[in-house]
Amino acid sequence: MRSIAGAIAVFFCALLGIPLHVAWAQEPNEPPPIPSPLSLDAALQRMEERGFDLLTADAAVRSAEGDKTIASAFPNPAVSGGGGHTFHYDPNQCVSSGCSATLWEGSLSDQGLLADLVIGKRRLRAQVAEAALDAARLERKDALRTLRALVEQAWVETVVAGALVRTAEQAAQASAQTSDLVTLRWHAGDVSEADAARAETAKLELDQAVDAARQQLAQSKASLAFLLGDRSAKPVFEVDPALPACVAPPELRDATPEDLLARARAQRQDLAAADAALASANAGVALAERSRIPDIAVVGSYSQEGSGNEALQPPTASLALQLPIPLFYQGAGEVEKARANLDAQRIARARLDAQLAADVATSFAAWQSAQSRVTRMESVTLARARRALDLVDYQYRRGAASLLELLDAQRTFVSTQAEYQQNVGDWWLSLYQLEAATGKEPRS
Repeated sequence: MRSIAGAIAVFFCALLGIPLHVAWAQEPNEPPPIPSPLSLDAALQRMEERGFDLLTADAAVRSAEGDKTIASAFPNPAVSGGGGHTFHYDPNQCVSSGCSATLWEGSLSDQGLLADLVIGKRRLRAQVAEAALDAARLERKDALRTLRALVEQAWVETVVAGALVRTAEQAAQASAQTSDLVTLRWHAGDVSEADAARAETAKLELDQAVDAARQQLAQSKASLAFLLGDRSAKPVFEVDPALPACVAPPELRDATPEDLLARARAQRQDLAAADAALASANAGVALAERSRIPDIAVVGSYSQEGSGNEALQPPTASLALQLPIPLFYQGAGEVEKARANLDAQRIARARLDAQLAADVATSFAAWQSAQSRVTRMESVTLARARRALDLVDYQYRRGAASLLELLDAQRTFVSTQAEYQQNVGDWWLSLYQLEAATGKEPRS
């Protein structure tokens, strides 16, 4: 069926001399495997090439470009022609030789082109489409900003999940060694069976934690792979083993929420897109009001049935205006709809500005909190947790501390390590969210 329709289209286009370019929709090619180890820069580059939302935004831009071409086009002239025959008429009865019973007629209409140029409807349609195209292009840039933030978040969560897996595995290994030591001491009669059971239970709990951490890592990898356009059942790749050091960018060291909000209003592409959509809605109101003026068409016609003075219809040319009379409807609905759309765009723009302020405030507060927690961890907490574990372990091996004290010190150290990894992840997540909230340009 498709081949028949295509053949018919080719035939008519060839008959009219119109070039035909046919491109059937095709399934996107299977993307190549995700590189391993996957750095953040590589992930962002792949997102720009393969991200589904970004490809959808590109299609929306092309659609808006088509709308602009349609709005800027001039209407094609309409040509009509026909012929006929007058019955019960004998042209041989005419004295002159120009009589004929065959009628020929034709007409040419500008389809309202001249009136449209004078009234300015085409110009307004082009303004509406141009502003809509600007909005689509800005929305595409904002989609890139949003997707970058999502990829950065997913990448950080994957790195943190990998670090938590390694921390859990190291803790499980240390707990297994402790359990083996306690079991040996139980068999030697130095400790009770209850101590051996406690040590084994602690080991099994950490084995559970390892399984849970591995599950979280697999989920994080799947989320990241989806953002990168991967369609495999089980993406196989590794990420960097650790996040970079938490060093505040220069532009944030002395920044205030007011400064960041001003940057966001100057740099956010979605706010610029809202302004473009508002301009398109304004032009749409003007177009709707201008469309109340009827479209006037200029029609030129020619007809003849014979050529002499005695012909039924000597060669005759005429020029006429075709005007629809707005007797029953004057376009009030279109005007009201355009004004409602303008109100909606104004509200959407105001809402977006309020949301922008909330985004900046919340992300800046989150980043400050993460900065404080990381600083405290690196300056005091980590060292003290490590020191406490070493001391209790030393005391236990010499009989000066109980097994419960040792297990508690081990749990505290493991939870402290995990909390630190999470705090570092929170620091980077909040930083990327703050950069996305302020509309910062991507790092080169």
